[in-house]
Amino acid sequence: MRRRASLVLLAFAVFLAAMAPTLRWYAFPRLAKIPPNQYQETVLEAKPATLLNYSTLKAEQVEKITIVQTLKGNVEESRRIERDAGRDVVVWDSLSYVMGPDGTMVSKIPERYVFDAHTQDPVHATGEMVDGDPVRREGIEFKWPFLTEKRDYQYFDAQTRTSAPIHYRGTRTFRGLEVYYFEQTVPWTKVPMPKTMPVQGITPEVLAKTGLTRWYTTRRMFWVDPVTGAPVNGEEIHREELRGARALMGQDTVTVFAGHVKMREDYVTSVVDLVKSNRLMVLLLVRYLPWTFTVLALLLLALSLWLEARSRRPAGEPGPAPGAGPDPAPVTAPA
Repeated sequence: MRRRASLVLLAFAVFLAAMAPTLRWYAFPRLAKIPPNQYQETVLEAKPATLLNYSTLKAEQVEKITIVQTLKGNVEESRRIERDAGRDVVVWDSLSYVMGPDGTMVSKIPERYVFDAHTQDPVHATGEMVDGDPVRREGIEFKWPFLTEKRDYQYFDAQTRTSAPIHYRGTRTFRGLEVYYFEQTVPWTKVPMPKTMPVQGITPEVLAKTGLTRWYTTRRMFWVDPVTGAPVNGEEIHREELRGARALMGQDTVTVFAGHVKMREDYVTSVVDLVKSNRLMVLLLVRYLPWTFTVLALLLLALSLWLEARSRRPAGEPGPAPGAGPDPAPVTAPA
């Protein structure tokens, strides 16, 4: 019975030892994925801010500017691209909608972002764009990979339509989570005019004829949960200018928008709660279950070997007495 029990324990030990790397290296890449139908809305505010008044063509300080950023999963496009890509793909249709203090539209920039559901690497496909302009992204945008590393990443900037390093600046604690802090500064760069302008009848083509050009710089900051790769907080110190404006506005440079943009408090709380609930599944696949299975496999193996060693001695049979030799042969008397 002991030998049979040891074989059963050995079989369980082998099974658990095999499951530990299987969960980490096979199950994790196939189960930890961004769902194709995800919908997310984030509200950011700059309080106070500087904003161009298009009726007076002068920059004015306002109480606040509100930015509503939505990410909507496009399931039909995901399925279409997956047929050619041969992997799970997510398509996010994004809209960044900027409103002035009275709720009127200042600008709106649509995007289509196509990426691998697990690695977050960009997937290049027809329809990838920013404000109607075709783009070819390199690096990440909106989200870091699962199991984010302590290193710099290439980050795509929608205004310049280019990618540049976003730098890892250390590990910090944010709302009870250990997070990685990343920072990127985009120097003053000439960028396209938005396709949709806040004043009816004014188009990018009309502004181009006046000699106006749009310039932009920002310092962006992200606090990223390294397990899920999701930013739990984000800020930007943002500036936009119109240059070559003397003929139209009486001065060479006019500020269009300037302010320190931060996530609204209720959305920070909501994102942190969501990340805390999602990170448990990732930790189960990459840490908790593999290590638990490994420890259990070692314990079962040790118990199996112990039972096997005990089974080799017949139960209840006493061992030979110390110093006892073989029994003497019987002596037969002569007839």
